[in-house]
Amino acid sequence: MIVVTGASGQLGRLVIEALLQTVPASQVVAAVRNPAKAGDLAARGVQVRQADYSQPATLDAAFKGADKLLLISSSEVGQRAAQHRAVIEAAQRAGVKLVAYTSILHADASPLGLAAEHQETEALLRASGLPFVLLRNGWYTENYAGGIPAALAHGVVLGSAGAGRIASAARADYAAAAAAVLTQADQAGRIYELAGDGSYTLAEFAAEIARQSGKAVVYQDLPEADYKAALLSVGLPEGLAGLLADSDVGASRGGLFDDSHQLSQLIGRPTTPLAASVSAALAA
Repeated sequence: MIVVTGASGQLGRLVIEALLQTVPASQVVAAVRNPAKAGDLAARGVQVRQADYSQPATLDAAFKGADKLLLISSSEVGQRAAQHRAVIEAAQRAGVKLVAYTSILHADASPLGLAAEHQETEALLRASGLPFVLLRNGWYTENYAGGIPAALAHGVVLGSAGAGRIASAARADYAAAAAAVLTQADQAGRIYELAGDGSYTLAEFAAEIARQSGKAVVYQDLPEADYKAALLSVGLPEGLAGLLADSDVGASRGGLFDDSHQLSQLIGRPTTPLAASVSAALAA
C-alpha cells in the first residue's frame, strides 16, 4: 500500500496520476485534509482518507496498512517542522517500511531561508529509525511561469536573482520522480538532488517570454527589499513576499542550480524544457 499525503494538492494529484500508470488504484491511498476534494479519485478506486498534518489523531487511520509513504512537505511555512514531526511519528506507529520526503535542492547547504524547515525534517527522519529517501526538489518552473501574465501586461519580469542560473523543472517531472521512487526497490538511504536538465537566468526567462509572445519583455533586477516591496504592492501577504524575495536572492547565490541530471535519470526521460513551460503558460 502506497500512501500519498497532500494528495489533493498540485503535486500530490500529479503523483497519484503517475502511480496509477503502474499501480492498481486499490493499492494507492490519497491522504487529504478534505476528502470531499478528492471525490474524483475515490470514483477511480483510489482509497481516500482524511489526514491533517495539524491534527495528529487523523494520521493513524490514514496510514494504516501503509508500506510506503510519500510525505509531501506542508505548504504552511513556519509550521512545517511540527506538522512533519506528527507525520513521522504516525509513520513510526504504523510501521511504514519507507518514507519518501519532498525536501529542497541541496537542503544541507542551501542559501534559501526555505531550507531551514526542510533541514529540521531531514534530521527528524534520521532520528526516527524509519527507512527513508530524500527527494530534494529544485524549483518548479510554474513558480515563475505563473507570473507570465503580469510580465506581458507590464513588459517586465521583476526579481532579485541577478545572473543566478535556475535549473527548474515542471511539477509533473518531480511527480514522476516521486512515483518512480515509490515503485522501485532499494530506495532507503538514498538522497536525490532533483533539478531540470537545462538552466536559465531570469533575463533569459524574460527573453523566452518575449520570443514566444512577440511582445517586449525584459528582466529588471532589484535589491531584495525593493523586490519584496513590489510583491507587497500587488497584494501578496508579507510572509509570502519575503519568502519569494529571499528565494530569488538564494538563486543569485546558486541555490537553485544543479547539473547532475539525477531527475531525468530517475524518470527515464528529459525534463520539461523552459520553452515548453512558457508555451503552456501562454496557451493557458
